[in-house]
Amino acid sequence: MQCNPLTPKISPHNYRFQYKSNIMSLLSSRISVTRYKVAGQLDGSVHETVYQSLKQHAIPKIEADGSEAIVGWTSFDNPYIPDFEGYSFVFSAYMVFALRIDKKMIPPKLVQKHYALEVAKHLAATGRHFLSANEKTAIKEHVVDTLNRRIPATPNTYDLAWHYNEASLWFFSNLKSANEALETLF
Repeated sequence: MQCNPLTPKISPHNYRFQYKSNIMSLLSSRISVTRYKVAGQLDGSVHETVYQSLKQHAIPKIEADGSEAIVGWTSFDNPYIPDFEGYSFVFSAYMVFALRIDKKMIPPKLVQKHYALEVAKHLAATGRHFLSANEKTAIKEHVVDTLNRRIPATPNTYDLAWHYNEASLWFFSNLKSANEALETLF
């Protein structure tokens, strides 16, 4: 049976518990866990197939585009430099890596400020006292696009541990948006 390693049929179960440690988010003092049951088998070498898929869907190193959110896989031990060489994600029977979501949030007040400045500049350049609805929409889109390119994305990482033989995956987050991103990418 052909099965994409990162496209399982999963069913979530949520758990909350505490664990004392100071290493990474997976072993932080308070964590939330969503457990998934992974359906399907992989053809060929499991580690090689997962490695190729992680590499293919790794988070981009450069966030030069103006998109609002970027989603991809990254390393568990170094989430800002995705590196899966040498099967660094394999720990005994587990495959441990992280989902990283880089999201840009432009404060509405900042959009409002730059929009007002652009409107004033446009009115002064044209010598008019008002703008049409189309002009206002175009100016607002221009302001949002410009700010989107200038403002850096905020990275959020969510660790996961996958025991392939037991078909169990533990995702260390209960956030709806993070779980939806996992289900889409996995």
